[in-house]
Amino acid sequence: MPGQISVLVVDDSGVMRRALTRRIQTDSRFRVIDTASDGREGVEKTLKLRPDVVTLDVEMPVMNGLEALRVIVSQTRTPVVMVSSVTKAGANITMEALEIGAVDFIAKSNSGDMIHEKLLAAARAKLQRPAPIAPRTRVATPKLAATSRTHSLRTSPPKLCLIGSSTGGPQALQQVFGQLPASLKVPIVVAQHMPAQFTDALAKRLNQICRPNVVEAKDGDFLSPGAIYIAPGGMQTRIVENQIRVSADKGESLYKPSIDVLGDSIFQAYGGRVLGVMLTGMGADGTKAFLKMHNAGAFNIAQSEDTCAVYGMPRALVEANAADEQLDPEQIGARIANLIGK
Repeated sequence: MPGQISVLVVDDSGVMRRALTRRIQTDSRFRVIDTASDGREGVEKTLKLRPDVVTLDVEMPVMNGLEALRVIVSQTRTPVVMVSSVTKAGANITMEALEIGAVDFIAKSNSGDMIHEKLLAAARAKLQRPAPIAPRTRVATPKLAATSRTHSLRTSPPKLCLIGSSTGGPQALQQVFGQLPASLKVPIVVAQHMPAQFTDALAKRLNQICRPNVVEAKDGDFLSPGAIYIAPGGMQTRIVENQIRVSADKGESLYKPSIDVLGDSIFQAYGGRVLGVMLTGMGADGTKAFLKMHNAGAFNIAQSEDTCAVYGMPRALVEANAADEQLDPEQIGARIANLIGK
């Protein structure tokens, strides 16, 4: 059908190839144009067929998924979605794949979970070449215009920084956190759309390369100034009286963690005394909560369109008139440091 998104499925398991093909084609917007059984064949068919999206397994003979990904990223602009095992090792490899240039990933044990949304986001993604992370690089911070809102920030500084991100988020978070000092006056809480297991790997990877302490949030944790908390995947996270509460989703959102669920709890706890940051991602999760906070006096930053893998969530924030600035990720890190202080 004209206008369909073409997909190449690369996996050494015939069962998985057939299962993914069936699942993908339950949505008429997508068409699997071919499959490949190893990384080398996947690279060859990507170069020949030029699909809109490639799904790529990690463990394969001849050429594994990471090797194939490096070739695809270096020789084409084809977006790649990894198919990852839900294990500690699989999560760590997935973080490496995202750093190499994969747009997103699908958990193999639950490949049907949001697969079409992820493939659609990947097909629309503006691919950014991976950039080395330089935590000690100083970036000039654009000067804040003298407005009543920025004056309010000076007289009643934020008590917390909330960051929401989705497709392309791990790379953007690296860039943002790479500009932060080792200590800040308030905590940072992040809702990154990811399944269980992977958020722990993300937190550990970020903690290795950034100066602030980055951890996966745990139920019952008390917020500590300067620490960065990654909301755990597959669950909903809230802030209640300076304490993190993590619980199973009760039909509240398609996203787990949800930026709106987390943001609404932060609004209840702090009103407008929040610095909000919306990074790359598809959809509009977080807009409602960010708008509430903004109307109460919060200062919100949206990632700039040119630097987003998918300009969805930041666009929604801008269109809701709830964004005070649009900045590149490196500028966002410098701005956070400027607004919440050392």
